[in-house]
Amino acid sequence: MMQAISDWFDATVLDLRRQFRWSFLPPLMVYFAAGISGLTAIVGMFFVKEYLGLSAAFLAGLSFWAGLPWALKMPLGHLVDLIWRWKSLLVYLGAALIAASLLIMYWLITYPEQMSAIMPIEAWYVFSVLLAPLGYVVQDSVADAMSVEAVPRIDVDGQPLGEDEQKALHTTMQTLGRIALISGLVFVALLNIFMFSGIEDASQAQKAVVYGRIYLFALIIPLVSVSGVVLAEVFKHRQRMRLLETGLPPNEVAAALEPEGEPTKPNYWYFIGGAGFVVVSLTVGLGKVPFAQEIVFAGSMGIVLALMFQLSKALEPAKARMLFGTALIIFIFRAVPSPGAGQTWFEIDVLGFDQQFLSVLTLVTACLTLVGMIVLRPLMASRSITYIVILLTIAAGILSIPNIALYYGIHHWTGPLTGGVVDARFIAILDTAIESPLGQVAMIPMLAWIARNAPDNLKATFFAVMASFTNLALSASSLLTKYLNEVFVVTREVKDRSSGVVEVPADYSVLGWLLIVAAVVTVVAPLVTIAFVQRSRWRTTD
Repeated sequence: MMQAISDWFDATVLDLRRQFRWSFLPPLMVYFAAGISGLTAIVGMFFVKEYLGLSAAFLAGLSFWAGLPWALKMPLGHLVDLIWRWKSLLVYLGAALIAASLLIMYWLITYPEQMSAIMPIEAWYVFSVLLAPLGYVVQDSVADAMSVEAVPRIDVDGQPLGEDEQKALHTTMQTLGRIALISGLVFVALLNIFMFSGIEDASQAQKAVVYGRIYLFALIIPLVSVSGVVLAEVFKHRQRMRLLETGLPPNEVAAALEPEGEPTKPNYWYFIGGAGFVVVSLTVGLGKVPFAQEIVFAGSMGIVLALMFQLSKALEPAKARMLFGTALIIFIFRAVPSPGAGQTWFEIDVLGFDQQFLSVLTLVTACLTLVGMIVLRPLMASRSITYIVILLTIAAGILSIPNIALYYGIHHWTGPLTGGVVDARFIAILDTAIESPLGQVAMIPMLAWIARNAPDNLKATFFAVMASFTNLALSASSLLTKYLNEVFVVTREVKDRSSGVVEVPADYSVLGWLLIVAAVVTVVAPLVTIAFVQRSRWRTTD
């Protein structure tokens, strides 16, 4: 028994440490910075609730527009391949955009009168929300390419590594990338718990000081990502010097360090498609065209599918078909709707969840996601993507039940029955603890598949196009969430800030149906898609 436990611990934990390479660290720092981006999530949520009168449907629509920049990973990824030696400049650009978004929110909270004199606060907020993802998508495009480059092709003596060893290292790199993201959330949650301590008794002015301080501290995000690319150059220089010391000629050192294959040739379809996406989005969005979001989504999907078809020509036909099938399954799995902001408003107003407790939930989620990804790594290596998605879909359906039960007051029954132990907060923490590892697990096998099969001269492009497709799923999720919130209208209480008069009363009467419908779609849609794909020519076995 003890030997079995020892073997399991060695295979799941110690082996991950053995496969770590210092070359992994630079892209992990960029991913870690993306994880820290959650530092302002709770502040932003309470800022909207306390300062702005935006509806749940509007916020879901805003999430749609904020998600669209991720479709720009197509031309950005191809640009990274074309300017490979200068790709770090894009990280600096992304850092500048992120810093600008954070500073706008800091000024909104600290100097609202001066900012509103220039433009309405709601407009500033929307501008900040749309600016941030532009910075993150630029940095993520480079980080994906860096994660492939970080996997060594040669050992310390300059000899090529075997295919099996490289495959294992790619899986480890992608797993560590997800771990870096979640580690950023752990750091964020701990900081939020500390900074939100005692805020439930603070005045509105005191809360504003805390909110502003958090946005200022968040400026560490672009600093961490920039440090990652600087470190990458340092590592590359040290590796070049070490290989030269072994006596290898400079031309062989350069060949060993740079990816093999033909130089990347510009494919202008990626840039034409990206430009078309921008033109359509701006024309439809700014022109107040009816069904603007639907038109932009359909146009974006058409562009991405066309570019995926172009890209698939670089693969063997069997691998190309498998790629389409796998991408479709992941797309539907990520496209299912969520209940939206109404659920969080209910937790704050009715269940009494404050900023600090929501930070505790974030911490529980992040910590157990880290543990889950490490523990489930052997499962991801041994099971197909289809098997993993089925497992996660069923688990997501089961784990939606506690949230529905909380709305219908199960805590009023379990609390007295257990002497107040199993109250609303206990149920929320338990449900979060079980659910937390599931969301991140589905993407790791697909990322590792792309890293292994992407041609050497198109690695960033491959990551970018496939990421654009799967990230459009999040835009689809935002659209479906908006539709649900238009059918089941949930409102929180909105007061005039100067007079205190209630302008919009709270109404959570239909939230139960919203939660139930979202849960049913979450289970049914992925399972039906898997059944279709596995009976088609796109059947995937990887």
